[in-house]
Amino acid sequence: MSLTYDDTSAAHAPATLPEVPAGFVWGTATAAYQIEGAVDVDGRGESIWDVFCRRPGAVAGAASGAVACDSYHRWRDDVDLLAGLGVDAYRFSVAWPRILPAGRGEISPAGLDYYDRLVDALCERGIRPFVTLYHWDLPQALEDGGGWRTRDTADRFAEYASLVAGALQDRVRDWITLNEPYCSSIVGYAEGRHAPGATEGHGALAAAHHLLLGHGRAVAAIRAAAGARARVGITLNLSPVVPATDSDADRAAAHRLDLMLNRQFTDPVLGGAYPDGFERLYAGVSDLSFRRDGDLERISVPLDFLGVNYYYRLHAADAPHAQPDPARRSAADIGVRQVQPGGVATTGLGWPIEPAGLFDTLTGLAGRFPKLPPVYITENGCAELRDNPDPDPERIAFIAEHLSAAARAAAADDRLDLRGYFYWSLIDNFEWARGYGPRFGLAHVDYATGTRTPKASYHWLRDRIRARRGR
Repeated sequence: MSLTYDDTSAAHAPATLPEVPAGFVWGTATAAYQIEGAVDVDGRGESIWDVFCRRPGAVAGAASGAVACDSYHRWRDDVDLLAGLGVDAYRFSVAWPRILPAGRGEISPAGLDYYDRLVDALCERGIRPFVTLYHWDLPQALEDGGGWRTRDTADRFAEYASLVAGALQDRVRDWITLNEPYCSSIVGYAEGRHAPGATEGHGALAAAHHLLLGHGRAVAAIRAAAGARARVGITLNLSPVVPATDSDADRAAAHRLDLMLNRQFTDPVLGGAYPDGFERLYAGVSDLSFRRDGDLERISVPLDFLGVNYYYRLHAADAPHAQPDPARRSAADIGVRQVQPGGVATTGLGWPIEPAGLFDTLTGLAGRFPKLPPVYITENGCAELRDNPDPDPERIAFIAEHLSAAARAAAADDRLDLRGYFYWSLIDNFEWARGYGPRFGLAHVDYATGTRTPKASYHWLRDRIRARRGR
């Protein structure tokens, strides 16, 4: 699907949002390392991203999240933005090293106090907190002991989850264990593009498994700490994979990429098993000895909801392995090359804009998993590269088209219980290895001063949410 933007106004954006189910949650999202800054304040420990950002060439412009949007000090400004936008909910993450500087053991009271104040302010404004417990900022002390390659980190994560849930359970009902375990494991431990910057085979697959095991253990820990009112889910980034051509080789490549990116995570969590063909995909790369009896039962614990992050569809072509020897091959080296589709509009990052991919993602989940829990779109967004708060018609059109695709999916399959949409992101922020170039925010951030300025898309979405509520 191709979108064309023909001017710099919102005149051609839909006047109303699409029809969605009753009780639909409108929200926006952020992540701790991307906005908080204050990395050495109030006893916060070092994270893998603090260390990774110091690696020469790892992050564009040698940037880091050391200051970011300074939301640790300017969180009131962000709550004001949320209230002005009129959203029902705010999805944010808790920084593990801000709570447990070494990942275990001694607790930082100041870290807990920060999130306590934030949650209080949200509740006072009638904004529902959706708390993500892990958005990639593993305490470096745990990485020094093996990180997610080790089973011990899954245990430490469950302890941390229990601690945070116990502290906030009286005001927080909605909990997300992990954000995008694919990125934490494959992008971080196999591709090396994200922290901790490793390029491993067995280690990356072990990290993926232990992340899911940590999720399962955290679900049980949250429910024990927060009681029956807790609603617990996980957020997975999902992209439908299509072959670049009709050749058998490209179709096989698309299947391999689907196994690595999507089904390595959906099938254990939602189906209690790894997908057919997964072991063959990694024959010679790993003996998968990190799996143990009972793991899949813990990983597939029933969920109260599933978070889906969708940005773009993937087009896959067959390619030779970068490393011929499987024993030395990274888990990301599966003989696939991603291809840019022709005739398709792109975001500022060059990502193809294909809302039909969101429709396919949602209906595909409903078709494959009979016990699919309620679904929230927990991230969906569009980046531009211009550093100003000028009108952003591309973002307005992007939101409208993707909401329309989601609404069509909910109408097309009654097995899909679609509960909400969270735009990524509330404000411009530190975009990981891309630094501060891409701007996803509904509000522009002047990084020199910290000033937030709502963009045209902020006002457009605010007005449509108000109209849907009849006010």
